[in-house]
Amino acid sequence: MKNLNLVTIGGGTGMSTMLRGLKNYTRNITAIVTMADDGGGSGKLREDLGVLPPGDVRNCLVALATAEPMMEELFRYRFPCGVLRGQSVGNLIIAAMDGIYGSFEEAIRNVSKVLAISGRVLPVTTENIHIRATLSDGAEILGESRIGKAKMAHDCRISKIRLVPETARPANDVLESIGTADAILLGPGSLYTSIIPNLLVEGVTDALRKTDAPKIYVCNVMGQPGETEGYTAFDHVRAIWEHGGEGCIDYCVVNTEAVAPEVRARYAADGVGPVMIDEDRFREADIRLIGAPLLSNGGQLARHNAARLSACIMDFLKNALKTKTYIPGKK
Repeated sequence: MKNLNLVTIGGGTGMSTMLRGLKNYTRNITAIVTMADDGGGSGKLREDLGVLPPGDVRNCLVALATAEPMMEELFRYRFPCGVLRGQSVGNLIIAAMDGIYGSFEEAIRNVSKVLAISGRVLPVTTENIHIRATLSDGAEILGESRIGKAKMAHDCRISKIRLVPETARPANDVLESIGTADAILLGPGSLYTSIIPNLLVEGVTDALRKTDAPKIYVCNVMGQPGETEGYTAFDHVRAIWEHGGEGCIDYCVVNTEAVAPEVRARYAADGVGPVMIDEDRFREADIRLIGAPLLSNGGQLARHNAARLSACIMDFLKNALKTKTYIPGKK
């Protein structure tokens, strides 16, 4: 399993947590990362310099790093005040590399060398994309950073998202990586703004449906305010199907550990709770659940534990790939 070829698709802190654990099992990891972020430090660099959003890429690079801990600390550092307030050093370094080499992909490759990462990180596209969300009341919202607040203000669900432009093409090696993977992992992370946007890039869902590699969706532990209030585990899968079609998911990893009451209370204040596992709907859809206690102990937030999550995934794959008991991708 040391040379297992894994592809992960998503973005945000959820996927970077998973990568931090997976790198202990294989160095052959390709992280395909969303490029739709337009908020925070990434949004400012995108607006000021015209660079693609580096934030999710930076998180994945740091998660896969094998360099000295000081380098990781440097890349994570955020300026507390001044004109750079809230901006991370890692974002600035990626933007600087982009300026030096005139290519976002080349910038990532060179930063990967600095951090000596296990595997590689690919932007899903190098085109300047944005997300447009249609809410169930018919309202349309343009911009990843605006969707959550708008949804809560309208008090309704997200019906559909699409990319602007809708014809965004995949970056180099994205489709080939999916086609040659031993296993593909989607998530964990924001359903509508970190995971699904990747599936809307031309050719990505076709590549997922064509491969016989097991495709595993790692479901979030908790609902997300502004995106998935009240969603069950299968609601997450259904949303992915509605955008990418059936055949994108064969398995779903879910947390079976109870969330501490005091942590639940904090989330309840924002209108969300633990994602409920609706087993009957998974059986009807012929998607196998992979359940395990996956919580990170302590802290005020319910997050995946990197070691537990990666161990759960790798234990499953060790058996599934050896015995060929995984569900073939639906054509």
